[in-house]
Amino acid sequence: MQRIAHTVQRAVWFSEKIRGILLSMLTNKMKIVLLSGIVLCSLAALYSKGTPAASGPEFTSDAQLKFPEHYREWMYLTTGFDMSYNPAMNMDHHMFDNVFVNPEAYKTFVETGTWPDKTMLVLEARKAQSKGSINQAGNYQGADVMGLEVHVKDEARFAGKWAFFGFDDGKTAKMVPTSASCYSCHAEHAAVDTTFVQFYPTLLPIAQAKGTLSPAYQKETAASAQTK
Repeated sequence: MQRIAHTVQRAVWFSEKIRGILLSMLTNKMKIVLLSGIVLCSLAALYSKGTPAASGPEFTSDAQLKFPEHYREWMYLTTGFDMSYNPAMNMDHHMFDNVFVNPEAYKTFVETGTWPDKTMLVLEARKAQSKGSINQAGNYQGADVMGLEVHVKDEARFAGKWAFFGFDDGKTAKMVPTSASCYSCHAEHAAVDTTFVQFYPTLLPIAQAKGTLSPAYQKETAASAQTK
């Protein structure tokens, strides 16, 4: 009887041991699954933060363009200083013009040398300042934005594919009438697809390599070279 009792006791002990091992294995697996889930969630959150949302044009029900609030997070193209396409224009102050483009359009331009549908170019004007802090010479950009203009490509919406919008203090803007001189100026002098790529130093070489420079711009450039 003692041997039977001892055998039963050993069997119970052995079964408890196996049960403990199995529970331990199950717990470890659960920990691995849990940790894997945490890692995946963290990666997803990191990816979502590092990947900008789509940045195409958005319009109101009455065809006004909504201002692209986060344009300063887009691709920076260039800065002009006191530029004017009118020789008779006189300014009473110096001005910087900064140009930004939505990331999707920039990527396509780098690949093809031209702009895709839903391209948005933002021209931001800032008054130049010369006196401030330790600056002793030259100019720097002021904090106040003096003007904002958006050039939008939407082939289904606009007869000429492109349209201009000028923003003041509002969050929406009506399309600039096609009778405005900016349309004819861009059509006659733009290097690529009615945009002034000739003033975008990192994009002009791409357009040259891709063969997407407009005939009008090439003719204008050749004529200018002959007069020098």
